[in-house]
Amino acid sequence: MRELNHLSEVHKSYDTFVIDLWGVIHNGIKLNVKAVEAITQLKKNSKKIVFLSNAPRPSEKVIDFLLTLKMEKQYLSNVVTSGEAAMNAINQNKFGETFFHLGPSRDDSIFQKVKENKTTIDSCDFILCTGLLDEDDPDLNKPQLHENDLDYYKNFLSKHISKKLVCTNPDLIVHRGNK
Repeated sequence: MRELNHLSEVHKSYDTFVIDLWGVIHNGIKLNVKAVEAITQLKKNSKKIVFLSNAPRPSEKVIDFLLTLKMEKQYLSNVVTSGEAAMNAINQNKFGETFFHLGPSRDDSIFQKVKENKTTIDSCDFILCTGLLDEDDPDLNKPQLHENDLDYYKNFLSKHISKKLVCTNPDLIVHRGNK
């Protein structure tokens, strides 16, 4: 296997390119100019582009975010997120009907169509994890929570290990800009 130095070395060999968004196209704050230039060149060469993200939100929310970063809409016809895949499965009751949402409220759009199926962890069919909890989440009675305190989650989930856990965003660390 040889080392690839530039996309131009292989672009003629493929019709479709699957490209990650966070860390490749943007850093959470601004677009990567060189990556956008590469996308422009792929489009000029009639290549199909699919953007992939493990964002725990529907694709339309990610597209809206990319537009705020000034990404051209012409590039955003094929955006696939883990949130979108989970949302489709949840809407079809693939994991059961009732769920407990483990994650911040900013991710509620993933279950908007079935929000009436959200319940407590004790009575749910499955656990929908979109990330760690916000300290001010009103749905939980918890002591002061620190985002890196994994013992809290270990204790909180210990009685529910037989339930399916649908995790839409497995990031342990997220880099945003230079942080």
